[in-house]
Amino acid sequence: MELLMNFPLWAAIAAIFFAQFVKVPIHFIAYRKLNWALLTSTGGMPSSHSAAVTALSTGVALETGLDSALFAVSAVFAIITMFDATGVRRQAGEQAIVLNQLVSDFNRLIEEAKVWQKKAEQEKRRELKELLGHKPIEVFFGGLTGILLTLGLHFVLH
Repeated sequence: MELLMNFPLWAAIAAIFFAQFVKVPIHFIAYRKLNWALLTSTGGMPSSHSAAVTALSTGVALETGLDSALFAVSAVFAIITMFDATGVRRQAGEQAIVLNQLVSDFNRLIEEAKVWQKKAEQEKRRELKELLGHKPIEVFFGGLTGILLTLGLHFVLH
């Protein structure tokens, strides 16, 4: 039963779900397309990773205080996670874009050279995931989402 009373944990989980859900209307406003796949995808605005770790840290701060060792651990964990979201994971996504373009160009060259018809299997091939990481603005708003959501939940529940 103690797990059900763990406010920082539930704030982090709520932040993940909220950030993932809000990606759909934000994408619709920006591109006029409904993309339900964003509910379970990585990348995009806002960063659910950033929302989760800042919600966790905010919840820990509210429960244990800013001077606690547990808050220090959660804050460093949040910083590393958000740094990684804009660094390594973003670069992997950029490389996926280039690789997908190379594959597309190569396939087009083969088709033009041999005048092959496209097969259904080729159309269904999956491209490398390009939305692995986040732009700094996505991480910022993900972090802000986590903090504000947790403060709101704390106000309502405590």
